[in-house]
Amino acid sequence: MNLSLNFSTCPNDTFMFYALVHGLLTDKYTFDVHMADIEDLNLLALEAKPDITKVSYGAYPLIAEHYQLLDSGSALGKGVGPLLISKETIPFEQVKHIRIALPGEHTTAHLLFNLVFPDVHDKRFYLFSQIEDAILNNEVDAGVIIHESRFTYQFKGLTKLMDLGDEWEKISGLPTPLGGIAIRRSLPDDVKHDINRLLRESVEYAFQYPENTMGFVSQFAQELSTEVMRNHISLYVNDFSITLGQVGRKAIIQLISSSKPTHNFDERSVFVYE
Repeated sequence: MNLSLNFSTCPNDTFMFYALVHGLLTDKYTFDVHMADIEDLNLLALEAKPDITKVSYGAYPLIAEHYQLLDSGSALGKGVGPLLISKETIPFEQVKHIRIALPGEHTTAHLLFNLVFPDVHDKRFYLFSQIEDAILNNEVDAGVIIHESRFTYQFKGLTKLMDLGDEWEKISGLPTPLGGIAIRRSLPDDVKHDINRLLRESVEYAFQYPENTMGFVSQFAQELSTEVMRNHISLYVNDFSITLGQVGRKAIIQLISSSKPTHNFDERSVFVYE
């Protein structure tokens, strides 16, 4: 069976998907792979195009009619949140008056920013890898960074104003859900269960044989430093990436409910259970 599969070029995704897309786990399924920036993936999911896709949890309420979430493949944890950065210290009460760069309208970074700073109106959306330069070039006053930028902004003379993940963890008492893997609801249950299992096995393979994945990871990484790639993977790929567990599922339900408080998200409907 052939399935369309979308995921990002970021090291955590290429690391986790390496074994699956290189045919190391099954010959029952083949995949048409499309790799892109997370916001581009969100937009494709909004059109219900791919069978399986990486998606920001901030976007999930908009695609819930057509997709469920897999148990494996998530970027979720403590200390992983998007960072609000600038060239110089800005008092928090001034943030609502300044120009803010964000890595996509439908990203979890945007959702978390809105939860902390609901009154900001001058928000500008950029490709995540362009936000540091937008600040340095005075196109914006501050920006929210994700992915590899988390490890490089200080070397460019930029300063952290706030870790939005820390704010979420204070509010919720739960780890920060960033993104996960969604699968089309209309697929047969046995297929969804197979993909759930295969993705878990792919993550486990990456943990067991990390060196085997690094050529694939470095081929697509925005920041080619081996140290940055390894730090990126160690931050975003963890036990929650193998299985969400009760805590991970609770964190996701609480986050997506915060973006759509009038909707009751039921775990049995949201997640694929084996």
